[in-house]
Amino acid sequence: MRKRQETIITMSAMLFGTFLMAFAYYHINFYNHLTEGGFVGLALLGKYAFDIPPALSMVLLDIPVLLIAWLIKGRKFMLNTVVAASMFTVFYALIERYSTLVIDLGNNLLVAAVLSGILTGFGAGVVLRYGGATGGDDVISVLFSEWSGLKVGTVFFLMDAVVLLLSLFYMPLIETLYTILAVSIAGQVITVTVTYGTVKPEKKPLRNAVRASSAPVSPKPASPTVSSRP
Repeated sequence: MRKRQETIITMSAMLFGTFLMAFAYYHINFYNHLTEGGFVGLALLGKYAFDIPPALSMVLLDIPVLLIAWLIKGRKFMLNTVVAASMFTVFYALIERYSTLVIDLGNNLLVAAVLSGILTGFGAGVVLRYGGATGGDDVISVLFSEWSGLKVGTVFFLMDAVVLLLSLFYMPLIETLYTILAVSIAGQVITVTVTYGTVKPEKKPLRNAVRASSAPVSPKPASPTVSSRP
């Protein structure tokens, strides 16, 4: 019973997170011409430079990363990632097809960048907090964060920023810079969302730990014996 409740909570959180991301990417990024980082940005770059279809590029990028995630993080994380990525794709397709909402912030890209950063960062953070990811680039960010000790939001930002700088070959400068601002905000929001309420164990400095381990151990004083005789 408890396991079923945990599964329902996890799936509900992923539904919410992926819907929020799809909503923001379509209604804010797409409508206001903000570009993309991560594997999506690489796929667009591949289309521009080598005329490779973005759908094919995404599959070729995602599959090996998911296999690596399976080996390192386990079957559950890989399955959660596949589920979350599928949810995001379905939500984005449905919103693109049926939504009539228009959020036109073309004259105020600063507001668009801030909104995009907050919404996409919170959505991605919720998915990560509940043990999944929305794509291969998210998986790489999680794995590199665990390996390097950097905050996961920082790794997200660094990866996206590199891709966005490469995107300057085909994207206008002003829109790329506002997108970098958006992913910077998203990185901070992801970190807060993933780590909020978690308690990290206090780490002792390595020097003190070595010093403590090499210190001589003094013998304990023998406890006094109590005679039962009067």
